[in-house]
Amino acid sequence: MKQYLKAKGNSVEHVDALHRNSDGRKWTFMEKLLLGLTPKEYLQQALKNPFNWILAVIFAIGIPIMIGRFIFGLSWVTHSSCDYPWGLFLGFGLFAMVPLSSSGFQLGTACEVFGRHDLEPIERLALLNGLLGYFFAVMFLLFDLGQPWRLPYPMIVAFGPAAVLFLVAWHVATYLSVQIAEVSQGFFEWMGWPAGKKAVRKITLGLTVSGIILSTLHQGALGALFTYAPGKVHPLWYSASFQWLHFFVSSIPGGLCMVIVVSTIAAKTMSWRFDDRFKTNLDKLTISLAKGATMGLATYLTIKLIGVAHDNKWEYIATGWGAWYVAEIMFGVIAPLAIFTYSIKNGKVGLIRFGAWLTVLGVVLNRLNTAMITFNWRLPEREIPHWREAIIAITLYSVYIVTYRFILYRLPIFYKFKTVEVPVEATAGVRETVSLIEENDLPDAACAKESISLSGRRLSGIETAN
Repeated sequence: MKQYLKAKGNSVEHVDALHRNSDGRKWTFMEKLLLGLTPKEYLQQALKNPFNWILAVIFAIGIPIMIGRFIFGLSWVTHSSCDYPWGLFLGFGLFAMVPLSSSGFQLGTACEVFGRHDLEPIERLALLNGLLGYFFAVMFLLFDLGQPWRLPYPMIVAFGPAAVLFLVAWHVATYLSVQIAEVSQGFFEWMGWPAGKKAVRKITLGLTVSGIILSTLHQGALGALFTYAPGKVHPLWYSASFQWLHFFVSSIPGGLCMVIVVSTIAAKTMSWRFDDRFKTNLDKLTISLAKGATMGLATYLTIKLIGVAHDNKWEYIATGWGAWYVAEIMFGVIAPLAIFTYSIKNGKVGLIRFGAWLTVLGVVLNRLNTAMITFNWRLPEREIPHWREAIIAITLYSVYIVTYRFILYRLPIFYKFKTVEVPVEATAGVRETVSLIEENDLPDAACAKESISLSGRRLSGIETAN
């Protein structure tokens, strides 16, 4: 799309308001859906994008296998067993995507509760990242469990309050609802429904507080899930006292750095969607997010070392698994921590973005190590994911990318949606003042009338939706 618009120059009008700038006509829903292009133009630009062809190949191979999983069962696509119960669907899709989606409650809290209005240009991106991350984590979970029609059972049919998974299910379901409401403000703007946006704005603070409670609880609950299997996870990745805290604290830099990664990719591929406010503040916002990620990484490293010392597991450091543990800590925690510290001090935004990539990969590696690689570490063989499982995971993540791109192209995430100014009738006081000037034959009556008329228009309310 970026290359197509570059080739067309200024001949394509961007959909960034309810009405067209050229003739004042209101955009139709189909025009907004096609980004202001005709169906033929939209198809042309889609076919010229090489990334779309890669996605087409992935979907052509992956979708039939995804359908086959529900026809032939889970054993047709995975090597999972009692020894290795969690494959890529949960090890990557659930345990890795959830911490990378913590950006929603973090930026929502910073902006709505603590008044960090300087972060508002990137708040909607953080909320969208949280929503899509949680939604597709649920999709990965459904491919592992099967029978998606039974999804409501833990909600309304068969309660299991003693189970950690029951807690996680309720938290994720309710938090998804909260995030949908938070992100819906941009949708209401795009559709031209100011009443919907106004209704959501009235409950924004309540939604934010709910997000804080729900997200912090289930981030830790995912870690607490491993306390069901003491002795199976390698001791360096397991601590009965700190497991929930490891998962919660690591989600803080993970979510913030995921927003940096997404904004970096967007800056390279869809900068045409940025307005001046987002474009000029992006580097400053990136540094601000990196500061939060630095504090999160420092806290996470401290708690990891305290956990090893508390459980007296230093002897494992000298083993082969210990070398792998040190590599994870060096690559995913210490290296980005050092990069952030240097880059923030010296304003090296490009280096910060590299450190964000390392942090995201480090969080993913930690979750894969905990859920898959070091699980049942005493067994002589390691599970290698089935090729069909890998293809389904790649295909589902590709759907995640396509959905992400679809929304960023359209909804006001990187830009502020413009609305038409609606004049409001002047107040009685302004009309009376103008009438008195007309009655008095003053030399400067015409100028005074024009000045008061201008003031009346300002005071009486030419409103622009925020």
